Amino acid sequence: MSRILITSALPYINGVKHLGNLAGSMLPADVYARAMRLLGHEVLYICATDEHGTPAELAAQAAEMDVADYCAAMHEAQAKAGTDFALSYDYFGRSSSQNNHLLTQHFAHALETRGLIEERVSKQVYSNADGRFLPDRYVEGTCPNCGFEAARGDQCDSCGKLLDPIDLINPYSSVSGSHDVEVRETNHLYLKQSALSDDLRKWVNAATGWPPLATSIALKWLDEGLRDRAITRDLSWGIPVTNPDGTVRKGFEGKVFYVWFDAPIAYIASTQDWAEQTGGDWESWWKTDKNDDVQYVQFMGKDNVAFHTLSFPTTIMGSGEPWKLVDQLKAFNWVTWYGGKFSTSSNRGVFMDQAISIAPSDYWRWHLIANAPEGNDAAFTWEEFQASINSDLANVLGNFVNRITKYTVGKFDGVVPGGGAWTEAEDWIVAELETRLANLIAFYEAREFRKAMAETRAIWAAGNEYLTKAAPWTHFKTDVDQAAIGTRIGLNLVALFGIIAQPIIPETADKILAAVNVPSDRRSWNFGDVKSLLNALPLGHAVNAPDVLFAKIEDDDVATWTEQFGGDSEA
Repeated sequence: MSRILITSALPYINGVKHLGNLAGSMLPADVYARAMRLLGHEVLYICATDEHGTPAELAAQAAEMDVADYCAAMHEAQAKAGTDFALSYDYFGRSSSQNNHLLTQHFAHALETRGLIEERVSKQVYSNADGRFLPDRYVEGTCPNCGFEAARGDQCDSCGKLLDPIDLINPYSSVSGSHDVEVRETNHLYLKQSALSDDLRKWVNAATGWPPLATSIALKWLDEGLRDRAITRDLSWGIPVTNPDGTVRKGFEGKVFYVWFDAPIAYIASTQDWAEQTGGDWESWWKTDKNDDVQYVQFMGKDNVAFHTLSFPTTIMGSGEPWKLVDQLKAFNWVTWYGGKFSTSSNRGVFMDQAISIAPSDYWRWHLIANAPEGNDAAFTWEEFQASINSDLANVLGNFVNRITKYTVGKFDGVVPGGGAWTEAEDWIVAELETRLANLIAFYEAREFRKAMAETRAIWAAGNEYLTKAAPWTHFKTDVDQAAIGTRIGLNLVALFGIIAQPIIPETADKILAAVNVPSDRRSWNFGDVKSLLNALPLGHAVNAPDVLFAKIEDDDVATWTEQFGGDSEA
């Protein structure tokens, strides 16, 4: 078994995240982490809030709070949202931590020593109405490449071309909407990404286990010619630009490191924070001269791919130090909301704190991961949410668990019965499981979540088909022993179904496993021989019938949520 380091893209600090953020990074990372733990791997899952940059300042201003206080409050809110959705972070840190300050400054010094950072006078858009330089994404205008009228200063969402805000036609401030903007000169530090273009291309081409989405985005940026990027900004909130002795760099008073330079470094810094709190050895996870057995897996949405495949690797490679580079990068498309994107800034869609107030976390976890936006964008609708919960969870899994456990309580005094002869029905379910369990593990290991969920559902459905074939309720009238074997195998399937449900719907999985009294140390994915697996519960072992596991979503619920949050054709 190996050691697996997992990170998911840092959620930005400007409010609790929407379901698109959850589905595109944090949830699949959690599902994967849980599965790998069940397979016996040593897993460290690290995440943190991304707290620097103009959006944090503006959000704090809107909330009439000091920016540091605002970020502290939002970190607490996002940590609670993670707990509400059963996200199994080993550590949920903050990019504003002291360790991240020190490590970001360390990387900058190392890169400059190696000639990969230089100070340049650059031209940047200044908004007279806002009284500030505008970060790239806060300048909007017409794309000079395709004519899209709402292009951002860093990238056009229509044609995908990387942009410089000074190239936009008819630029304006997206903060105030003012067109009273001008281009001014300002000093910044630039990371010379172009110097490592060849090394980055070789690394991307040699990568394995990346979906085509990730590779294609990285190569597109390289093919267009990798630009050197400013890694400092004219802001007060962030990590100060220092000299090696810790003093502020001359000419960089009132400047901080660009959020996209320090945020990925926070993966490492948060692992340092974890180590300080737990006594763990952070270097054994991040320093290649301290380990040779760590597999590093990143999860993110497609809009974060370029920074994780090019900018952050430039920082890591360029330092000349033995830092761990990502091995597998899992990128996702977007979950869309009735024809458009979920949006935190526009308050568009359903957010995690709202979602948890209207349905259990397991409902959301199942629907979002079963419909993960892997190959294409995935549209969210209330009707599809209702259909997947009612069909997959209530009808297929819930109905199976409830009917066989209730039958056992009613007909066999709530214990696993003995007796009965092996039949073709048992041969059939053994053959199904031998194939499908192997497939399930392979899909998880390959991070193919839709396929893993489809296989999970197929295993649950096979249990229902087995009960139809074995028909213990029919046999009970004439041959109690024959009814017993169908019941016994059914109860062992309940245990198995709970065990394989753990990564996806952990709260319900606990209820299922508690109902059939499976000890916590017997819930791993060491399946072994399937026949033995189907006789794992001892004869006479007590079981209970749980309450209804999944209440169905009614049409009235859908109507209420549509009215409350929007949906249907109005978007």
